[in-house]
Amino acid sequence: MSSLIDRAQVLAEAMPYIQKYNGKTVVVKYGGNAMISEELRQAVISDLILLSLVGVRVVVVHGGGPEISDMLKRLGHQSKFVDGLRYTDEETMEVVQQVLCGKVNKDLVALINSHGGRAVGLCGMDADLFQAVRLDEKYGLVGSIQKVVPGVVEDALHNGYIPVVSTVARGTDGPTAYNVNADTAAAKLAIAMGAEKLLLLTDVRGLLTDPNDEDTLIPLARASEVPGLVKDGVIQGGMIPKIDCAVEAVRSGVKSTVILDGRIPHSILIELLSDAGVGTMITV
Repeated sequence: MSSLIDRAQVLAEAMPYIQKYNGKTVVVKYGGNAMISEELRQAVISDLILLSLVGVRVVVVHGGGPEISDMLKRLGHQSKFVDGLRYTDEETMEVVQQVLCGKVNKDLVALINSHGGRAVGLCGMDADLFQAVRLDEKYGLVGSIQKVVPGVVEDALHNGYIPVVSTVARGTDGPTAYNVNADTAAAKLAIAMGAEKLLLLTDVRGLLTDPNDEDTLIPLARASEVPGLVKDGVIQGGMIPKIDCAVEAVRSGVKSTVILDGRIPHSILIELLSDAGVGTMITV
């Protein structure tokens, strides 16, 4: 009986949060271990479907770095990174487009649909969703998003679908596609859609005052505190561009961004529908 009461209490605790997010847009950037681990993947899929069923407008933006690297290796083409970004020559861009817009996107859509959800796959070139120019010659065909036209995503949501978006953009400075960073694309899309919340799934606990001690989590940080945290070395390396995306999002109207530990099963539900919350929330 006690376990049934515990379950009822969990549901009761979730109710005000369901009311809060009903009809609101939540953008989830999906990547890292949560995409690779079978257990975590199943948990994420069920979280997305549940949120959609209770009236949350869920939008998924995904990367696919390991899958791209794997395909390039099979083709005998070595992966190269510059400043943490994948150097993308023309051959690599073809693989990026095929893997992200094709296999990874459609596998994810099929997985959601097979678990009772209703998902539709989109890429940044569909209906001019992401429009970009070349970021810098040294990165090759890596793009900087200049404009987001979210109409096709809104249409999918209006028709009851979970939009699943891959991060390839149409070049507006030439007849090419661009590889764009998934965190950046998720933030730009969240801004364009006036999202309530942006969730960036990562493979770390969140922001830690001591990188070697997960008990030193910073649960809440304001955008104004970020430069100090960078100066003190709390935010460093690959976390800097992720936090930059979070800050840009909240300063552009997204209510909050959460650096979310994707290694925790059902971290999305814990963050959105419980008093606990996990990860680090960035607000203005």
